[in-house]
Amino acid sequence: MTALTATPAHCASLATPSVDAGRARARGDAALMARRAAGDPRAREALIERFMPLARSIARRYENSGEPLEDLVQVASLALVKAVDRYDPSRGNAFSSFAVPTIAGELKRHFRDRTWTVRPPRDLQELTIKVERVTTELWQRNDRAPTVGDLAAELGLEDEQILEALHARTARNRVSLDAPSGGDDGERPALGDVLGGVDDGYDQAESRALLDRLLATVSARDREVIRLRFEEDLTQAEIGELLGVSQMQVSRIVRQTLAQLRHVADQQQRIIDQRW
Repeated sequence: MTALTATPAHCASLATPSVDAGRARARGDAALMARRAAGDPRAREALIERFMPLARSIARRYENSGEPLEDLVQVASLALVKAVDRYDPSRGNAFSSFAVPTIAGELKRHFRDRTWTVRPPRDLQELTIKVERVTTELWQRNDRAPTVGDLAAELGLEDEQILEALHARTARNRVSLDAPSGGDDGERPALGDVLGGVDDGYDQAESRALLDRLLATVSARDREVIRLRFEEDLTQAEIGELLGVSQMQVSRIVRQTLAQLRHVADQQQRIIDQRW
């Protein structure tokens, strides 16, 4: 049985096509960069088109973050344009080394500034994005949903930090008021139709309770005059006829009683302020 051997020349011949292709591409990128630096608009467009797959691949890292992939690709594409315009070939670095962090940074800013319904602190926003990305990676790696412990071990954090980030994710979920609400009867009204509204009855109940306490500090006759005037909406002349007094007396009772109620209310408020 003859042993198969590979000579160094044979190995070099196998590696040469891919190496040559990479070098040719690098030379082509450098030539386009030089033309772009000289102000050639066609070179700029060619560079954007050439590196668009890179922008799409970076956007797909955040595909399961809840944002539409089309929006993420748009953000990554705009970031690629910025990278092409800002890249300085004289520094000697490969364009991809500059473009990748530029695109990833724009995507992170997009999540930080545009996707939160309620904004938590910035460090918590960034941690939430990391947790989402690592969740996807662990799920693909282990073929199961990662636990809080898995995420904490992967990120080198405490379980409480992971739980806080997972809870903060709910601040990024938006539901339209036109979306159907839950229900088992087959008729699902829009969510906005079943949400509670402002109930003025609570304020009225509090005001009524306060008024009852204040009225307890005046005489029964004065309470009756106030009730007839403001609850029954009778005129002072009508109240005078009912109680057998003159309209002038009714006017004086109303004026004095309201002044006394205001005085008592001010005293009670001062007591409350002193306690606080």
